[in-house]
Amino acid sequence: MKAGPDSAAAIAVIGWACRFPGADSPEALWQLLATGADPIRVVPPERWDADALFAPTPRTPGKMNSRWGGFLDDVDKFDADFFGVRPREACSIDPQQRLMLEVSWCALEDAGIVPARLAGSATGVFFGASNWDYNKVTSRDTAYMDAYSGPGTALSVASNRVSYALDFRGPSITVDTACSSALAAVHWACQSLRARESTLALAGGVNLILSPETSVVLAQARLLSSVGRSQTFDERADGYVRSEGCGVLVLKRLDEAVADGDRILGVVRGTAVGHNGTSNGLVAPNGPAQEALLRRTLAQAGVAPSELGLVEAHATGTPLGDLVEIRALSAVLPEGRDAAQRCAITAVKSNIGHTEAASGIAGVMRVLLSMQHGAITPNLHLQKLSPHIAEAIEGTPLFIPTRVEPWPAGGPRLAAVSTFGFGGANAQAILEQAPAADAARAVDEGPHALLLSARTADALCALARSYCAYLAAHPDVRLADVCFTAATGRTRFDHRLCARSDSPAGLAGQLAAFANGEPVDNLWAAQRTADGPAIVLELPSGDGARGPAHARGLAIARQWLAWGLRPAAEVPRTGQVLRVVFSAASMTLHLDDPSRSSRVLIRGDLGDRARGAELACLAVLAVHGADIDWRAVYSGSPVRRVALPTYPFQRRRYWVGSEPAVTSLA
Repeated sequence: MKAGPDSAAAIAVIGWACRFPGADSPEALWQLLATGADPIRVVPPERWDADALFAPTPRTPGKMNSRWGGFLDDVDKFDADFFGVRPREACSIDPQQRLMLEVSWCALEDAGIVPARLAGSATGVFFGASNWDYNKVTSRDTAYMDAYSGPGTALSVASNRVSYALDFRGPSITVDTACSSALAAVHWACQSLRARESTLALAGGVNLILSPETSVVLAQARLLSSVGRSQTFDERADGYVRSEGCGVLVLKRLDEAVADGDRILGVVRGTAVGHNGTSNGLVAPNGPAQEALLRRTLAQAGVAPSELGLVEAHATGTPLGDLVEIRALSAVLPEGRDAAQRCAITAVKSNIGHTEAASGIAGVMRVLLSMQHGAITPNLHLQKLSPHIAEAIEGTPLFIPTRVEPWPAGGPRLAAVSTFGFGGANAQAILEQAPAADAARAVDEGPHALLLSARTADALCALARSYCAYLAAHPDVRLADVCFTAATGRTRFDHRLCARSDSPAGLAGQLAAFANGEPVDNLWAAQRTADGPAIVLELPSGDGARGPAHARGLAIARQWLAWGLRPAAEVPRTGQVLRVVFSAASMTLHLDDPSRSSRVLIRGDLGDRARGAELACLAVLAVHGADIDWRAVYSGSPVRRVALPTYPFQRRRYWVGSEPAVTSLA
């Protein structure tokens, strides 16, 4: 990758997860952007009565000129059992905090990180959040207030909740700079990693719209679109549409990510934050300040303006704000750039609405997805450029895409993301395409074992269905990569299944049958037990206690020990047979004298059978709780982590007033 002034300070994105309108994963977000889908809808009735508060005339007292927004489904629901939260407490926790818990867990899974392995570590959590609607909802009746309400609705606890639940000991900071909150959180996360204050960091933002008051205020300020769409850069632009969402990035120092073999999604080359200073008003944009911040961010990243191929603009769809931003970009980006070096300007707000405190993370994800796919997706609702914006970019290599455009790979793709807070606090980032992964790998031969687990039987069935759908949608994925990622990058819960197959299609068929309750060959499922069944390695030993067969049996035993398996007992050698027993229990093996008895479930002459038989034994032990070191199993194999389905949370409704209030936290 291109070296900057301090390449050791580059930060890798090694995992991510999101929930945005119409997209509950980064892959789904790409599909939404690439197809031009529009997820904006009328305010759901469970939020508020949109018709009662609507007035088409701007600034009608107590009313708003919009009935639309980008809304998530089931924000009243949460998997409290998964996170060990009691029902009464769950009802008092802001759904934004609950959403951050779930999305953070999924982001760590996407990174191939088992959260428990980070317990006690200096993992930092940096989230942007500025909306406190649930506090408004719970404050309408003092009977709803209880001892959990304080930490449940405090913005400061938004990050703290994740650190507490996962036992992280690094910085835990909620950033509120309004619409620049999430990108400012990314900045502080990167700074913490560079200073080695954090060894790993979660960074992101969240926004839920649960109460109408803020929308009324924004309507009075004439910031909301009367047609419920962010018509960014269009001559019809008259404001933005509010939207919900949550996105989380897993960040790590690039040099460490490369050394650890992490799957790198993109690189944060540089970030900067600043303020407008004194301008025409507290909430007025300041073009010179935006221009200066962009120059500072580029310098911090060691990137020239001409190297940028894309700018994800703040661009909300307000005529003045968009024009000021375009003029600032036009003053910087053409420098050193010839006419053939075009630079696109996009705004994800035109696609999913303005997610406010989460908008910066939506912009980062949009850019990283474009880098990965080598394509720039269009802005929606752009029919005719505003004449002022057209004039600002006329004669420059800047353009605003209205269709999917290829992003040539003449070198590492570079882009900028901008976000501006309405109080003047701004944040920017320079992103770079991930370093190229090694292409040459061995053929994916032989069967592999897929291990899945969940907290409940229902969740395990849901997980099996999601993997079945994933395998059907990715027929060319290497099965070894899937099984390695699932085995090494997921928490092992009590309800488990392990399936053995030599093809993605075969594995998908097994999972579909399991989810439908049908009998399945080569698939084992059980609830983990303290002392599961035993596996007996049984080999002929007629050539004597120190002969080749005996040595072979001890070699297999030593190999399995290296994989983390521990024998439950030892079986006496009778006749011409040597036996070594393994199970989910943990005991010590005396390699020189395998000579005690044990329960026997499966017998197999593994010394003379294919790898499939060995995997069958591992599968049986795994579903019953054996702590197999799958990294050791795959040691030396050309495998890499891949994106897989994340945990299927089993959500139930938890909302203010649905549980009796508590008077004490004791």
